[in-house]
Amino acid sequence: MAIILITISYLLLAAHSVRGGDFGLAAFFVGCLALATTKERWAGVVTTVVLGAGSFIWLMKGAELIHMRIGLGADWMRLGAIMGAVFAVTLFSAALSFAPAGRKRFTRDSEKMWFKAAIFLLTAVLLELTRSKAPFPVLLVDRFFPGWGRAEIFLIATYASWIGGKMFMPDGAKRVRPLIWAIFSGAFFLQLALGISGFDKFLMTGNLHLPVPALIAAGPVFRGSGFFMPILFAVSILLVGPAWCSHLCYIGAWDDLSSRIGGKRPDAKFPHALIWARLILLILVIAVAWGLRTIGVSGFDAFVWAAVFGAISLFVMFIFSRRMGMMVHCTAFCPMGIAGNILGKISPWRMKISSDCNQCGKCSKVCRYGALRKVDIQAGRPGLSCTLCGDCVAPCASGCMGYKLPFVSSDLSRKIFLVIVISLHCLFLGVARM
Repeated sequence: MAIILITISYLLLAAHSVRGGDFGLAAFFVGCLALATTKERWAGVVTTVVLGAGSFIWLMKGAELIHMRIGLGADWMRLGAIMGAVFAVTLFSAALSFAPAGRKRFTRDSEKMWFKAAIFLLTAVLLELTRSKAPFPVLLVDRFFPGWGRAEIFLIATYASWIGGKMFMPDGAKRVRPLIWAIFSGAFFLQLALGISGFDKFLMTGNLHLPVPALIAAGPVFRGSGFFMPILFAVSILLVGPAWCSHLCYIGAWDDLSSRIGGKRPDAKFPHALIWARLILLILVIAVAWGLRTIGVSGFDAFVWAAVFGAISLFVMFIFSRRMGMMVHCTAFCPMGIAGNILGKISPWRMKISSDCNQCGKCSKVCRYGALRKVDIQAGRPGLSCTLCGDCVAPCASGCMGYKLPFVSSDLSRKIFLVIVISLHCLFLGVARM
């Protein structure tokens, strides 16, 4: 009975959306109905939220139609009864997920219920806000099929919840994070390649910009405008700290892949002074950008300078990161890496090592950012170059390594962090174009 009422409610909302010309929203409702048939507990939570919102669609639409009927002097009682019934059925269906009948139906993966539902809903809300506020079609589907963007929102939100399920446990997160990071980078550069090939719809603004992380800081200095990326970087750092470098950076995925190709463990002989050398490089990059602008260098010449810097970045990745089994580009060369590490201190997120640690060193053997030297472990916290990647959590058999948010347990801190960072990751995936 529960699934019948839920199906009716979703189909009525989908039909209403089609009648209004919003085929993407109709696809979103049909997709949510498909999720409800999986019997997963988190899908029941999503059903409650989506149908709860849907009931208010009926409430507002009913009020609009009744107001119109009254204005025309026509009878509105029967219309009010019909719309009230539709509103009541939809609201009742929304509540069914937590009623005995709903709990009996939605039984799978109950331990991941709130976690996966929160990821799905937060991702969908972020994408919807971005889509509604952007002055141009920011979602790829909207560019090729105008009005269908909410279908893409459903697909990306579902993908986000799948990632959440795979990363729910620390060992799963350690395996999946490099994969989804590579997919994100691949999607970005595939669309960039298509844009360069002449398919300008794959470029967000229709204009080409060189994808070098250092240009996040240097680009606006040279142009004197275009501060979107620095603002996005700063907001992301505030939300998830230096996790920009381990979850959100499209170039960082290349460095991660390079460090893993040879199957080597991170080199303990890595010169950690290079971590701070990036600060000098950051200042130098900004100074050069300002100097080029001051002397009136053309945009093409500046592009060449940036391309050379990008080529050196690739050389560092494919030679040094591969040989040392660690992310040398991110920890010793990328100017935005040190910016993320330093500015990440304003974020509340931390990795902590409890006093029960026996200093076995298993965590340091998997840290590709050089943040877990013996001195760091003794200090009870990773070093400056930590990016909150979480790879160190699974190997710690004693459970001494974990995420920490003030006044919250390590396990809950980790889950909240993953909800935010996975949602941001999938938001960036949805708009991953130049």
